Amino acid sequence: MRSEDRRSLLRAGCVLAVARALRVRADEPGAEPPPEALAPPQPGDVLVYAFGARTNQPIALADVAPGAKQITAFPMDPKTLRVRDGTRLNQLIVVRLPADALSDETRPRAADGVVAYSGVCTHTGCDVTDWVAPARHFKCPCHESEYDPGDAARVVSGPAPWQLAALPLKIADGLLAVAAPFVGKVGFAQPGSPSGE
Repeated sequence: MRSEDRRSLLRAGCVLAVARALRVRADEPGAEPPPEALAPPQPGDVLVYAFGARTNQPIALADVAPGAKQITAFPMDPKTLRVRDGTRLNQLIVVRLPADALSDETRPRAADGVVAYSGVCTHTGCDVTDWVAPARHFKCPCHESEYDPGDAARVVSGPAPWQLAALPLKIADGLLAVAAPFVGKVGFAQPGSPSGE
């Protein structure tokens, strides 16, 4: 593939990533999501699967295997059962790490080794979907930024400008639940806007 074609594909991918990052999910095509779906994670919300056969089902502590690839999740109000999926900025990635792999900063935010972070890359807003098993790092497939979930999701390589926002967790009746609001900046740097979203 010619260098010129590669650049065109990369530009198209970046535009698509930004467009996906700005889209909202709704119950019906063309409908605005309700305010509860747009609200950020609230203390007491339970985490549910974002995609796949178990979409919107609660995630139990037992579902998160130590060292396995991250699970993509959304918070859900346990009283109304409203999933807060009206914005991608509520998308989370959840992984379970050994206690000795957690930094002093990360340990208080974990629930039995399970940590949760914003699932939106801080560079251009792609989904952080890849897992580097030997290093136990999250990796963004768009521009290969890597984050260390054991150390507050700090950037360890790539162009991401800041770490992923952390979401403190607790266990409630065997389920993963939100213990406190996000710690850190949620969003991403957009071209021409160094402050991000």
